[in-house]
Amino acid sequence: MDRCSGAEVEVRQAVAPCLRIVSSSRDSAEVTEALRTIIHYLEGGNASASEKAEFNRANYTRVLQVLVSSLSSDWFHSLPAQERRELWDGFFLRGPPDQALLVLLDTISSTSDGSGLDWTVSVLESFLSAGRVGMLLWSRCLETNGRPDSVQLRETILTRLSSLPDLTANRLRTNTPARLLPQQYYTDLARDVLNTLENTCRALRELVCRTLAPRLSSLTRSDALWRRVSCKLLENVPDRWVESVITALIHHLHGASALSRVMGNLVLKNKKVQFVLTHKVLLLQYQHPTQLLRTVLGYLALDHDRRPLLKQVLRSVCQVWSNSSAVRHTSLDQQLYVSKALLLCVNLLNQTEIQELREELLQCMLGGVQCRLDSSTEHVRRMGMVVGECLSQKLDTPTSQLQFQYEANEESRELLSLMEPQSEEEDEDEQQQQPDDAPRPQPESSGQSAEGQSMMSQPPAASQTSAKPAGHSSDSELDSDDELTPYDMSADQVKQKATPPRYVRDCLEALMSSDDPERVELSLQTAEELLRKNVSTAREVSVQFSKVLLHLEDRYSTAGFHTLRQSAMVALAVIHTQPVVEYLTTEFYSLNYSLRQRLDILEVLALAAQELSEPITEKKAVSQPVARAVTLEQCGEVEHWRQVVEKRIQSKTRRISKGASQPPKAAPNRYAPVAAYFFFPLLRNYDRPQVTFDLLGSDHLVLGQLVHTLGLLMHLAVNAPVATQMGKALLDFVWAIRFHADQMVRRGVLFAVCAVFLSMPGENLLLELSDDLVETRAWLADVAESDPDADCRSLAVQSLVLLEKNLKTHLQSPSMET
Repeated sequence: MDRCSGAEVEVRQAVAPCLRIVSSSRDSAEVTEALRTIIHYLEGGNASASEKAEFNRANYTRVLQVLVSSLSSDWFHSLPAQERRELWDGFFLRGPPDQALLVLLDTISSTSDGSGLDWTVSVLESFLSAGRVGMLLWSRCLETNGRPDSVQLRETILTRLSSLPDLTANRLRTNTPARLLPQQYYTDLARDVLNTLENTCRALRELVCRTLAPRLSSLTRSDALWRRVSCKLLENVPDRWVESVITALIHHLHGASALSRVMGNLVLKNKKVQFVLTHKVLLLQYQHPTQLLRTVLGYLALDHDRRPLLKQVLRSVCQVWSNSSAVRHTSLDQQLYVSKALLLCVNLLNQTEIQELREELLQCMLGGVQCRLDSSTEHVRRMGMVVGECLSQKLDTPTSQLQFQYEANEESRELLSLMEPQSEEEDEDEQQQQPDDAPRPQPESSGQSAEGQSMMSQPPAASQTSAKPAGHSSDSELDSDDELTPYDMSADQVKQKATPPRYVRDCLEALMSSDDPERVELSLQTAEELLRKNVSTAREVSVQFSKVLLHLEDRYSTAGFHTLRQSAMVALAVIHTQPVVEYLTTEFYSLNYSLRQRLDILEVLALAAQELSEPITEKKAVSQPVARAVTLEQCGEVEHWRQVVEKRIQSKTRRISKGASQPPKAAPNRYAPVAAYFFFPLLRNYDRPQVTFDLLGSDHLVLGQLVHTLGLLMHLAVNAPVATQMGKALLDFVWAIRFHADQMVRRGVLFAVCAVFLSMPGENLLLELSDDLVETRAWLADVAESDPDADCRSLAVQSLVLLEKNLKTHLQSPSMET
């Protein structure tokens, strides 16, 4: 605390007199000396860190304001150009960039036309070209001095950065420099943002792996539990972060043995890791050091199960190295990188594997050497000679070994060193880095790691001869496991790799873009529950979610796919009724939909209307499970519709022994206010044939389901204010198709008529049918007598009963008696 107070006092005492001189003196030499005194507190000055921090905190902005106010002073104009750039421009380019930017923009906005404005604009251009905006962004990421961050300051800086072209153009108009125009400025700003993000990720990654990797390497040397924990940790890294995590980890691990202990066989379990290690790091990237290549390839060679990947890598590298087009169109650094990978791969092969890959290696050697010798670049020719000699020696062909004369250099010596047997220096380095109290590694019982290490540290021939006796003794020890009790695995279950989504937006994202069958299935299974539990979020994405579900295909043969998708769509229609129903009814008549999708829309509308029609009880509208509407598979059965109609008929039939029955009691529900959104849009374009949809023509299956759905919507609208208008519209619609040739359509027509007779008020019904009453009765009687379909005849009889009932009730009403 005393040190901070001392720095504050010292800086204030040093800066205040200088500012008085700059603001009031007319002696340019005196002003220059004062500025040189202050400039020591900027970046690159010889002041202490605490003094610089105090100056930036309490004095920097004030200094800039004094400098700006002196733009019209004599001493400013008398300064030589070099001193002006050093003593005036330097204050804006060597201090906190956020404060400098704010002062520059405020000065441009408030300064009148003149040399002062031109100079300020010039300094702003220098500020941008010097990358000070990037430093501003990075400085906000590195604030570790504990001082409170002003929200108002942060918002001001963001506003100035985002609107800088507008602020300068408003003042400079047609004289705005190109660097300050939107196209150039926002391009540079985007680049600065990207660089800042890259620096942030790099700093965080290095910070984490620099601490984590050596410690994991040390702990996994002697503790099998730590190996399992380390492998499990890396297995759970999300795919989008795998490359950055694995690459940084390899950079900070010393040798293939450490990587093998930390990662285990992750390369065999995770396809993303396998792609990174066997393809991207080796063939697409070439900025990595040679040690990383040693570590990656040695890791593949250490385990018997991973060695097939080593051979796969070798084949890929051989193809690239012998490709003449790659030689012509890739840089020298990349060719050198691939050459190193090739030699390291070959050096890790044993004699059996070399014989297995002999033909491929021979073709690679001959083709790659030939295309490099044809190159006009000396480095490329020398590279081909060195690699060719190494490969021919490894293939052990005394009569056909390649020998070239070339001038050795550092590059060729490095390539030759890659073919030397690898020693255990890496392990020794790790042991030196271990703490004194760390336990020493014990001999491994499985023989797997020991065998891999022998392959790394010995020539292939020696590796084979020394591994055999050790393998026999190890096998004899491992065979004595007769007394071990086997585990009971009868209750084991397959562990799911994916987890069900917990948020609506995650579920939507999975259904839209995921290619993982398990994730899609889990998302579909939990969609309805998530939507009903998170009503507010569901309403925000209701239409988008409905669109995704409507277009969703059963790509992975998911069990219960259609039921799960339908339930989720019904939940959306119930939760956010108006926009979802408007979307579905609009899409029903749109182009490029299959009949299955149009039928799905009708089923969803019917189910949603049924759920909404449930009476509201106990002051809450929480929906309860209701009977499902008739689906496509049930369209041939009319028992459902018949039961509905007969139940309503019974309620309206007078019994002498019971007296006149009371009409059903009306109860409030959520369907009545929105019934029109369900009903009328479905009648909008039925008579307009589309390119892929002809409702009144060949697509009579959809027409039948449409009529049934309209009848159900009409039936559910009983006692609704809009029931009369719905009944009139439905009668007009079905009257035109009452003689349709398809029995499914005729059933739907008769069911719709029954629904109208049941739900429409009697006086309005007879008023609507007054002109066609005789014809309607004649048509129903004709259907009841001569229709070939028994269900149609039954529905026609019931319709006649309802019509007679309504007519009798109307004639016996008090108004008629008077």
